Amino acid sequence: MTDRPKTPLLDRVTFPSDMKALTDRELRQLADELRAETISAVSVTGGHLGAGLGVVELTVALHAVFDTPRDKIIWDVGHQCYPHKILTGRRDRIRTLRMEGGLSGFTKRSESPFDPFGAAHSSTSISAALGFAMAADLGGDPGDAVAVIGDGSMSAGMAFEAMNNAGHLKKRLFVVLNDNEMSIAPPVGALSSYLSRLYAEAPLQDLKAAAKGALGLLPPPLQEGARRAKEMLKGMAVGGTLFEELGFSYIGPIDGHDLDQLLPVLRTAHARAKGPILLHVLTKKGKGYAPAEAARDKGHATGKFDVLTGVQAKAVSNAPSYTKVFAQALIAEAERDDKIVAITAAMPDGTGLNLFADRFPRRCFDVGIAEQHAVTFSAGLAAGGMKPFCALYSTFLQRGYDQVVHDVAIQRLPVRFAIDRAGLVGADGATHAGSFDVAFLANLPGIVVMAAADEAELVHMVATAVAHDDGPIAFRFPRGEGVGVELPTRGTPLDIGKARLIQNGNRVALLSFGTRLAETLKAAETLAQKGLAPTVVDARFAKPLDHDMILNLARNHEALITIEEGAIGGFGSHVAHLLADEGIFDKGLKYRSMVLPDTFIDHASPEAMYRAAGMDAAQIEAKVLQTLGIASLPKRA
Repeated sequence: MTDRPKTPLLDRVTFPSDMKALTDRELRQLADELRAETISAVSVTGGHLGAGLGVVELTVALHAVFDTPRDKIIWDVGHQCYPHKILTGRRDRIRTLRMEGGLSGFTKRSESPFDPFGAAHSSTSISAALGFAMAADLGGDPGDAVAVIGDGSMSAGMAFEAMNNAGHLKKRLFVVLNDNEMSIAPPVGALSSYLSRLYAEAPLQDLKAAAKGALGLLPPPLQEGARRAKEMLKGMAVGGTLFEELGFSYIGPIDGHDLDQLLPVLRTAHARAKGPILLHVLTKKGKGYAPAEAARDKGHATGKFDVLTGVQAKAVSNAPSYTKVFAQALIAEAERDDKIVAITAAMPDGTGLNLFADRFPRRCFDVGIAEQHAVTFSAGLAAGGMKPFCALYSTFLQRGYDQVVHDVAIQRLPVRFAIDRAGLVGADGATHAGSFDVAFLANLPGIVVMAAADEAELVHMVATAVAHDDGPIAFRFPRGEGVGVELPTRGTPLDIGKARLIQNGNRVALLSFGTRLAETLKAAETLAQKGLAPTVVDARFAKPLDHDMILNLARNHEALITIEEGAIGGFGSHVAHLLADEGIFDKGLKYRSMVLPDTFIDHASPEAMYRAAGMDAAQIEAKVLQTLGIASLPKRA
């Protein structure tokens, strides 16, 4: 008789409560199975792999020790939450990650009670956890609050603001510093250097058994199984000072991949903590999967891949990405102008500035996860006579808005904002959508706001920004590949505030701002085949508007429709204000504005998201017919 194969432990764990009966040895086995399941799932869906692999043991330990969802675990950013989702009732849907109708790639309150706080931007977890802790103290939802935050995210000022407040309030709160020396890009600045010295000067294996400043959270004598954890806690020969000055009791550093250390430390801290505690955990991003560990970004973001080789499936495209076109255009301009410098906030690869840094290392600055600083640093560079290009995702530029207003716009400093990921971005969903930048920038006095309709236009807009010294200027472009137009050898500065006529027509004018121009032209072609040929114009500028062009379109067409990849309050609203001021509506113009709907659109492919937003070619055609009061047009033979 042969022994029956044992049921995998992961099959016995649907919710964290199922882990309470497992032994520590079984929890170690569960962690191994959880890592394998995470790798398998992401190979099917693509997504953020490395961060999750780095916290597998930590995820198991937290759910084994704390009582979730009564206790709240808040994962900063959420890149690392896939193992957490598998353990919290979502394993059966984990292969729908980031797909239309599937699980979000981040934590999401509406998705599960085990996701107490939604996150996809960094450095918010400690503030939120402190809010939960105070709510519990004031009679709100009970339970402990745990913030899990990476060393890269700790570089943002918001994290320190929260820690300073938590230390002042002295409420019971747990902050787990997941220190893997690797955020999206290698973290920069004094904090990461401090953490590196912390364990470089006293490696884990060399920490003394007792040292001055020991916290004493683990009461002697300890069971043998917790001996190493005791040594870690008591070995405070170095480190902790920064966090203790902020009012936290510091524990660590400890090995975040060793459950024999994590479990007893967490259990003792959970049982005895009275005020805020920071647990410093050392992890390795991409841990346990060789292709991720070997990758330069440690498997941060991947497409679908082969589990055995790690080789990712590549989409075939003949057009370069907008991001690469921007980077190459900026490099070409910087070859001719040594005043050009580039700034990004922990996203050199995502913004293409890694290419710029390779060519001009002294003129490229990655300031870490600190968008506010990035904007004001750029303002200082501009005031100092340089030509700064501040390259940020639209969704992250939101975090530096006060600095755009106060430090750039009011002083009319010529900061060039290169806004990547404009419009709807796909699998990252609502948290990363570039929906609002036109609305929040175009209302500022003295700013120029442009949107590239294609990759050739983007090259011209880079040149325009270089040449523009009279105040701030911004240009936006989407994620993904261009439309395949021929690129100019060199960009030509555009006339500020001048649109371009694409084709003349009659009855209706379609005024497009940004890359919806391609869909607008498809709609115009279909309408022309049915006997209605619209005029099509690429607006290029939301501010300043091309008054002459817009008023001419309004006076010589029955209807005018604007199309943009942004929320209400942007380009179309400025056009409407112009038309109202000029009294055009009194003369019977039919005006419509196609914008993103007044809702947050869930993750899907960009094509599906724009279809849901009502902004593809078919819906532009339908809007034309509706505006003109035409039920339908027969297709010409």
